[in-house]
Amino acid sequence: MADVHYLEKGDGPTVVFLHGIGVDSESFAFQLEAFARAGYHAVSWDMPGYGRSVPLTPMTFPGLAGRLQQFLDELNVPAVHVVGHSIGGMIVQQLARTAQHKLLTMVLAQTSPAFGNQGGDFQRKFVAERLQPLQEGQSMADIAAEILPSLMGEAPDERGLQLARKCMSRVPSGAYVAAVQCLVEFEGRDHLPFITVPTLVLAGENDSNAPVSMMEKMAQKIPGAEFAVISGAGHLAPMGNPDAFNHAVLDFLARQANKNDTNQAVTIN
Repeated sequence: MADVHYLEKGDGPTVVFLHGIGVDSESFAFQLEAFARAGYHAVSWDMPGYGRSVPLTPMTFPGLAGRLQQFLDELNVPAVHVVGHSIGGMIVQQLARTAQHKLLTMVLAQTSPAFGNQGGDFQRKFVAERLQPLQEGQSMADIAAEILPSLMGEAPDERGLQLARKCMSRVPSGAYVAAVQCLVEFEGRDHLPFITVPTLVLAGENDSNAPVSMMEKMAQKIPGAEFAVISGAGHLAPMGNPDAFNHAVLDFLARQANKNDTNQAVTIN
């Protein structure tokens, strides 16, 4: 897959993990290990422009969803379970507009159905504040040291904190700029009622970027969606609270598998 670099581990049903703006494919290191042990083929991509993945110019959500669909096609499996974190969850929502048949289940983790009113003052301020440190000459490592404490929640796993610092420090600044500018363009609220695949909306109790109240409303708009909150977690729950994150997602997948087995048994009878 020349356009997309990814990490993978294990065999079984495929679970694809999509990372957030400030990290990369290795941010799901704890998930790759745990899901492989649980009998899954765990795959974590580098978003376009991250790691060794080819950049997408301009970076847009339709373009990112198209690149994701191409990636899923090249995995050569009929459909996958997908876990989208932060902007990764937005990319999954975008893909669900046109290719839900590629998705067995969705986990929307610490993400949002929209960024607000496009082109508003809040959006311009958000972009300016996020990009100002780079414009002032700071490195991504400098930015990581400054903002990670506010993203990790209460008493985060120390290994996760080190992993987050490692991943954020090596994010290409050009990709980070493109992703921040792309982020504020997302608007997916109108499509939530049309999501038909089993969905888990997963919030972090102390996540100020994707607050619990907002994510709960999001879940209520998706037919049949489940909603869960990881106690004490901030925005980077896959790293800061890996055990709780893994338990929530694996439990959801196991229950969906049991439902499918039951439905098949009923059909046969």
